[in-house]
Amino acid sequence: MSIVVNSAFYSVKDFEIVKDISIEIMPGELLTVLGPNGSGKSTLLKLISGDIAPTKGEIFIDSEPLKTISIKRRALKRSVMSQSQQIMYDFSVKDIIRMGWLNDLKNKSNFNFLNILKDVSSECKISHLLNRSINNLSGGEQRRVHFARALIQLKNDLNNQDYKYMLLDEPTANLDISYELNLIKILKKEVSNGIGVFLILHDLNLALNFSDKIALLKEGRLVEFGQPMRIFNDKTLSKIYDTPISVDLISKRVNYY
Repeated sequence: MSIVVNSAFYSVKDFEIVKDISIEIMPGELLTVLGPNGSGKSTLLKLISGDIAPTKGEIFIDSEPLKTISIKRRALKRSVMSQSQQIMYDFSVKDIIRMGWLNDLKNKSNFNFLNILKDVSSECKISHLLNRSINNLSGGEQRRVHFARALIQLKNDLNNQDYKYMLLDEPTANLDISYELNLIKILKKEVSNGIGVFLILHDLNLALNFSDKIALLKEGRLVEFGQPMRIFNDKTLSKIYDTPISVDLISKRVNYY
């Protein structure tokens, strides 16, 4: 079981944004997607989440074509954290996280939600923010709240799927180092529990040190796919980013010039 992207293309008018990409997201694996701005990373995530449909090719979740899966069943199989999640109304942090619960809040469900909310908010270090308005938080605090919402979505009463996935677009954006590392720690724990993670990052050092597999994109195409120790090298990364980059695989450090 896995999420399989099979020769996916996506075009707007005559412009191809994603070009013949095939990858697989396995349960219990953290797949990091890297590439310069405009390489198609966020569009690929939208294709996998089902927010947009491929122009050509097909996407499967656990051997089932994504296009045949209802929106409700998709929500039970995967959670999504987009790069930009503007909230138009004055919801509290608790309200935002509750949106990921996908269940009514009656009797046992409400009890379970409150218990899991306590655990997730503590783990994400946002317990002190629960009654605050989402619109009054800093950018980094909002990212942590939306990550908590994506996390709790996979823990609700209705979600008894054998395999679950998180699709995350730049969840570490606007986070300082301590919160950044805490988020990665949470993800690694979820991966150890069988969750499959599709993670878009810009930080090459985080990717090298914490990823199980890496997909390198440029101009809408998949350039490399595999374990970071195999595909991280000076020549490949310098070509991807059009700037000199050196990789020290012994210390697991990427250096920019």
